[in-house]
Amino acid sequence: MIIKLKKSLKNEVGILYPGYFAFIMATGIVSIASYLQGMFSLARALFFINILGYAVLWFLTLLRLSWHFPKFISDLTSHVRGPGFFTLVAGTCILGNQFVLIAQDFTTAIYLFFAGTVLWLILIYAFFTAVIAGESKPDLGTGIHGGWFISVVATQSVAVLGALVASRFIGWQEYFLFLSLVLFLVGSMLYLIIITLVFYRLMFFNLAPKEFIPLYWVDMGAAAITTLAGGRLILASGEWGFLQEILPFLKGFTLLFWATATWWIPLLLILTAWRHLYKRFPLGYDAQYWSLVFPLGMYTTSTFVFADATGLVLFHTISRYFIYMALLAWIVTFTGMLGKIVKKVDGR
Repeated sequence: MIIKLKKSLKNEVGILYPGYFAFIMATGIVSIASYLQGMFSLARALFFINILGYAVLWFLTLLRLSWHFPKFISDLTSHVRGPGFFTLVAGTCILGNQFVLIAQDFTTAIYLFFAGTVLWLILIYAFFTAVIAGESKPDLGTGIHGGWFISVVATQSVAVLGALVASRFIGWQEYFLFLSLVLFLVGSMLYLIIITLVFYRLMFFNLAPKEFIPLYWVDMGAAAITTLAGGRLILASGEWGFLQEILPFLKGFTLLFWATATWWIPLLLILTAWRHLYKRFPLGYDAQYWSLVFPLGMYTTSTFVFADATGLVLFHTISRYFIYMALLAWIVTFTGMLGKIVKKVDGR
């Protein structure tokens, strides 16, 4: 019996979706959004779920690294599956945000910040080196998708957490804020490059319903987390004179990304309806749907923080109602995930 269970676990770990830490990203940001809206009990419940999920996913990831090393490397160097690994960085840093905002535990958040930074350095250069230097490359139609924006999300997640914990490094605040500012700009640069490729793919290549995967929602999520990073830097500007000098630039550039995220939402809703209602593509649980939940929670959070940073009261109203869309999406996806786990345990 034990041998059979181990074999089953080994098989499941072998096909583990590299982007499953999107569950941590989605749960974490919906938790934070709930906390900002005053839903404290719900936020704490999601926080505890996220801590448990983070431990389980790292355990499974390490097993996969040990048991299926060739598959692990093959996924990491793949144009299609490789970007999913950036969810490790984003999940780690968003969990760090939860420790700061919900638990007021800066010590754990700082450890997660350094872990996220190291993971970012490893993955950003390993992945991009592999896809650039690789000899076998797919065409643009199959090689690029919304998942590439997770590299932007990962970069901005380090920037956001860095801005949050910078005040704890007395005498070193400006160095950590400088790092956050640099990563904010690097993430913005990556967004502008990737959005050009993704938009070209969507506009000039045929798009079958099965190809419009939930990962395309990260187009919006990446713009939203860039808004959050800009908002956090604006709020931290009192700790570093240079940020005050470039405050007009920060506010304008951050507003650009908020507007971009907002523009994406109706289009993504229309395309999702086209996929499932018009083309009747079957709707069922897929781990990629966590990458749809995450942007909804991130848009809520980034809009709220940007409102705090700029005093634009209207933004608070938007986030107050958008939170319910994020919560609904999380509940539906979580229910689907539990259902799939139960089926696998039952052997169906």
